[in-house]
Amino acid sequence: MTSTERLDTHRKAPRGFGRSFLLLLGVSLLGYMVFRAGPGAVWKQVQAVGWGLALIIIMGGFSQLIKTCAWRQTFACDITALSWSRSLGAQLVSDAVGQLGFAGKLFGEGLRISMLGSAVPLANGISSSAIDGGLHAFTAVVVTVLGITATLLLAPVVDGRWRIYALLLAAVLIAIVAIAAVAVASGWRLMGNAARAIGRLPRLQKLVSDKLSVIDSAEQNLLSFCREEPVAFCASLILNFLLHAMAVLEVYLILRFMGADVAVVGALAMEGLTKMINLVGALSPGNLGTYEGGNMLIANLFGVTGTAGLTLALCRRVRSIFWAAVGATYMTMTKRGRSTSIAEGKGNDEYQILHLACNPVAADSTCH
Repeated sequence: MTSTERLDTHRKAPRGFGRSFLLLLGVSLLGYMVFRAGPGAVWKQVQAVGWGLALIIIMGGFSQLIKTCAWRQTFACDITALSWSRSLGAQLVSDAVGQLGFAGKLFGEGLRISMLGSAVPLANGISSSAIDGGLHAFTAVVVTVLGITATLLLAPVVDGRWRIYALLLAAVLIAIVAIAAVAVASGWRLMGNAARAIGRLPRLQKLVSDKLSVIDSAEQNLLSFCREEPVAFCASLILNFLLHAMAVLEVYLILRFMGADVAVVGALAMEGLTKMINLVGALSPGNLGTYEGGNMLIANLFGVTGTAGLTLALCRRVRSIFWAAVGATYMTMTKRGRSTSIAEGKGNDEYQILHLACNPVAADSTCH
């Protein structure tokens, strides 16, 4: 083992230990919450949901279709060679890896782009991923602001100090959205300038310089998408809002199945606050423990029992795990299919070589 390899191993060790510690902490926190709520009480709530869990899983499939459709709208090129099944499979794989936290989301986006293959140019794949992620984040912030506003109007236990904090958070989120909109409208090349700044570092100069053309092309597609493709832009924006509406409906239905008296506006408020929990827990692998605990706290804000909030989180996690498993299965089958096709191609080449070697007449006819 070289000195460089040893250095890389020592650098990766603390990261691996940190992730393992966070994962263990999340599992312990989840186990503690189930123990405090009572396994019997949680199971009774799950039984109350009953067949509704299958409906939630099916709705999760529709949400994946909406995600895929919104993503396909963001390509600034011809995608006739990109089939719907391939797009959906890439989206499922990306979403499955994204369950592992912030690092998983970044790696999942890379996988989604790589699975496009030669059907889409690399620059268009990168820019479509950036546009899709930007529109999803924008709509999520809008839903979060609406959720905070609804919480201030509906939740009876929010005191004056927490109302001020909530209003400040909403103001910060609105400011972020406004700055992002101005940056896109003004054509600020933030990615390209940031890459050039990073490229000034001695060790990263060659690596970044090789990628600058792709980064510039992707950023150009990102900045010009709104002006050059207004119909596709509006379609993707509407589909992303529809995706969040499906999440609100999911919260409403699960709570209704458990007998909780929550209106649609209350479900919107809970979903908006849940998105804040997802942001806070992004550094934790799978948001394990923090997601369930946050749902218990949010449920208590609206007069719903903590057990119901925990069951709500567990039902939504089951839906996520189901479709993540589908994505993992698709990725495994795709890799196996590629390996088989490569092996068959090599076998055909060897057969042709042997056939020509053993049959000179055929070789002569082939050459002529």
